[in-house]
Amino acid sequence: MTGSKASDRDKTGWRVAVLGGGAWGTALALAMLRAGHDVRLYARDEETVAAIHRGENPRYLPGIAIEPGIAATSDIGAALTDADCVLAVAPAQALRAMLTTIKPHMPKGIPLVLCAKGIERDTGALLSVIVADILPETPVAALSGPSFAADVARSLPTAVVVAARDDALAAELAARFSAENLRCYSSDDLIGVEIGGALKNVFAIAAGAVTGAGLGASAQAAMVTRGFVELRRIGASFGAKPETLMGLSGLGDLLLTCSSAQSRNFAYGLALGQGKPLAGLPLAEGVPTAAIAARIATERDIDAPIITAVSAILDGTITIRQAVSALMTRPLKTEADI
Repeated sequence: MTGSKASDRDKTGWRVAVLGGGAWGTALALAMLRAGHDVRLYARDEETVAAIHRGENPRYLPGIAIEPGIAATSDIGAALTDADCVLAVAPAQALRAMLTTIKPHMPKGIPLVLCAKGIERDTGALLSVIVADILPETPVAALSGPSFAADVARSLPTAVVVAARDDALAAELAARFSAENLRCYSSDDLIGVEIGGALKNVFAIAAGAVTGAGLGASAQAAMVTRGFVELRRIGASFGAKPETLMGLSGLGDLLLTCSSAQSRNFAYGLALGQGKPLAGLPLAEGVPTAAIAARIATERDIDAPIITAVSAILDGTITIRQAVSALMTRPLKTEADI
């Protein structure tokens, strides 16, 4: 196998370790099972492990049956034993700690696929950079695209991208992960896929806030459109390919996550716009990403007023209506220059 250890297993059956027992981790474990793999799912708490063995995960995927065949465990070493591939589904801000934990157990040379989206708040590092820091000999890939966990868990039609710098590895992973109703495309633009996945969460918070504040569908459409311009600017500064940002992991994911309360980031923004309590809401990766994205834009002299506004709203510096007013009174330009 390109970029990873040779496997004696049949081409259709890898041992896949999925690290994370939440909604997305469970959905991906089901997807890997349907693709013909031997799946081990690591979850931190025994309650989730027991529930999955009962054929459910009511805490994260209520009402969705979990097909038999997933070996759930709270022993991360056991999950990684003899694995041919690892799917890391830890939240972006917890990835460094998880990689440090698995380092002694990680089989050499097998690919690690990043399945969370974000930028490390303290360092500004993309998630692939964190992998390179802690597991320098591990081939790294990323899985991203417009996909809700519940849709994947129910085996509804979904298309995603699997990216790696080694295009042969990306193609192999995409082929092995694809199954009925899960279409995986490959890309060699790892950075572009990571940037698209991280920044769309920030704009989803903005879209939810605009909706929650009752500012209208026109304002939401304008915000998403102009947000995409900012995503492309920042992506270009990292060397992302324009076609990647126009594809599933960029524009596609942005449109999905900015349009539905199924998105945790949109739901967070919605509650913010409605003035509802935010404590207890599901994790929204766009919250820590907004601050670091605003810092990156400043450091690179990139005009990103929406990202800057979201960061300021989240830290309490301005209100949503003040932010919208500031955006609406920016100097008039041609659209190409905005």
